[in-house]
Amino acid sequence: MIIGLSRRTAASVCSLWVAGMLALAPAAAATGHRAGEPAPPGPRATVPQPSQLYRSGIQVRPHRGAPGVPDVSALSWLVADAGSGEVLAADGAHRALAPASTLKTLFALTVLPALPADRLHTVTYPELADVPEGSSLVGVEEGHSYRVSDLWRGVFLSSGNDAVHVLAALNGGWHATALKMQAKARSLGALDTHVVSPDGYDSPGQVSSAYDLAVFGRAGLHNPDFARYCSTAQAQFPGNGWPYEIENTNRLLTGEDGVAPYPGLIGIKNGYTSNAGNTLVAAAHRGGRTLVVTVMNPQEGGGLAVYEEARALLDWGFAAAGQVDPVGSLDGLRAGSRSSSSTSAPVAAATAPAPDDNAEWSRAATVVGLTGLAAGAVALALRAKGGRGTGG
Repeated sequence: MIIGLSRRTAASVCSLWVAGMLALAPAAAATGHRAGEPAPPGPRATVPQPSQLYRSGIQVRPHRGAPGVPDVSALSWLVADAGSGEVLAADGAHRALAPASTLKTLFALTVLPALPADRLHTVTYPELADVPEGSSLVGVEEGHSYRVSDLWRGVFLSSGNDAVHVLAALNGGWHATALKMQAKARSLGALDTHVVSPDGYDSPGQVSSAYDLAVFGRAGLHNPDFARYCSTAQAQFPGNGWPYEIENTNRLLTGEDGVAPYPGLIGIKNGYTSNAGNTLVAAAHRGGRTLVVTVMNPQEGGGLAVYEEARALLDWGFAAAGQVDPVGSLDGLRAGSRSSSSTSAPVAAATAPAPDDNAEWSRAATVVGLTGLAAGAVALALRAKGGRGTGG
């Protein structure tokens, strides 16, 4: 009953009440259950929530009967589906380690789009002056002219730091290229990487991670030039008067040094320094799926162990198809993605709404609605008494 109001005012208040209840009806219905009944469970996530990739130890979510993860000695490693970006298993995915020449994947992602492949360039002395002693070289010579495509083959096949220095000079310089690489890494969600030397040569503070290198390798496969260079086993490189043959140093691709070539291997990039040990990011295609794997610094088995451990992880990844749930995503930290983050803190690859999200929304809507109704009733009462507001 409404006291002290005219019949017309009372009717207005009742109308406002009915309109408010109709407005609240959808919010109440959103809970999917009647008042007083328990709320139904929320939708199940299709990928793990949150990402497990910042946890220590081996991360894998196998179904019953799934093959066991191989025992590898690498300080960190990761296996992911290159198509979906789902991480199938990992150990120390975000551990900061020296990347060696696997960082050339980021260099290529950054610089390839900026330089036409058929551009002809004559190398100058300053472009080669700062190549570190002990670097891997393809044989770039001062005063000799090379096409940009030749230099890229020198980068991917021979891991030539001399070719990297020339390409970086064409891209605005060594320091400018490092800054561009850093920005590129951030745009891809590779937050563990700190670039000091674009060729991957050991430098204080230069680090990456198994996660970031997998991100770079996967992104590279979407660039036709990158994919072509990284999968080339042998090529001719311009020499002083005649070309000579260069061969890819990725033994899984060439089968050199007693390492059996891996069936379906696409390639990507290997590396080695005394600080980083042996590192590798590789991809292979089989049965309609492409996997990308990163192996960083195996602690057992000698210099070729990085290839055999990558082989074991690829074999496992193909055998485990459909038998494991992902433990994270290579898109999980990408800028603009649903679960992106501007910091290096762990985030969920994707999350489903909490079971009581709709109920919370309903309660919030009810509070807002009832508050509005109360305000409306007060306003009508004031009008009925001839009162005036302060105006605004």
